Amino acid sequence: MDLLADVLTVAGVRGVLGARIVAAEAWGVSWSRIGGAAFYAVTAGTAWLGLPGRAPEQLMPGDVVLLPTGTAHTLSSDPDAAVTSCDCATAERARTEGNVLRFGSGEIQTHVLGASYEYDPAVSIQVLASLPEMVHIRADNGGSCLDDTVRLLARELAHPQLATAVVLNRLVDILLVQLLRVWLAQKPAEARGSWLGVLSDPLISVAIAKLHQEPARAWTTELLAAELAVSRTTLARRFRTVAGETPGRYLTRLRMDLAAVRLRDTGDTLETVAHSVGYTSVYAFGRAFRRDRRQAPGTYRGTARAGLTRPRPDQEAAFG
Repeated sequence: MDLLADVLTVAGVRGVLGARIVAAEAWGVSWSRIGGAAFYAVTAGTAWLGLPGRAPEQLMPGDVVLLPTGTAHTLSSDPDAAVTSCDCATAERARTEGNVLRFGSGEIQTHVLGASYEYDPAVSIQVLASLPEMVHIRADNGGSCLDDTVRLLARELAHPQLATAVVLNRLVDILLVQLLRVWLAQKPAEARGSWLGVLSDPLISVAIAKLHQEPARAWTTELLAAELAVSRTTLARRFRTVAGETPGRYLTRLRMDLAAVRLRDTGDTLETVAHSVGYTSVYAFGRAFRRDRRQAPGTYRGTARAGLTRPRPDQEAAFG
């Protein structure tokens, strides 16, 4: 099993290309917190990225940066440039129409590609949530494919063809995976203790893959340890160290994630949902679900479906 691919799928991670930014001298724009994660790739020129409470960082040609929680931030020509709030309606219109957002005056010097990544708030096991507030991958990242993909993205934007929208959104998804690969290779210490850290541990990554392959199986720590040919004590200690929780707790979270999505998105009976995630009775499933989600399954189904039609509060739409 490709564990990372499975978790991204379960979490509903989906990339959407934003508008292109072109900028001259003396420019600055700010975004409030946005829904999902924010991504930028600098294809020409330079820009400065600022986050609250942090020193601004300069982005060079070929650099990419991910803000996993969509935190408030600024982009500017230099750290002292005057900053104005983003006109989100204009940014969204530019995105949907394939136009550019222009900042500053004079000759264009900087080109930036923007994107956002949405993920399912019903799912607790999240890849992006385990990342630091900002992930900055520089162009000299050791020969990854990131720079090739950014160039391909820029070329597709400059010369649209049949199904360009499909190509662009697929490339945005590819960029995320490539960024995660580079970050894991460059920052293994930062990944340790998070969900992404399990990918670097040969024992625990296989253990979690088995849970994802068969979430309805009647797993115990003893059974999982036997499958891996290690002792129960070794697995329990290593699992807690690497994943930050016990195998049982991880399995429960996975089951509740799968159940929550199924309750919201399908008309399956509670009995069917319960059996699909390893519970032999609706009562046992309901008790576990209430303990994890603070709601009975039926109540959750109603509120989750109603929430699909309402915007998430205090968040802006996809940006430029």
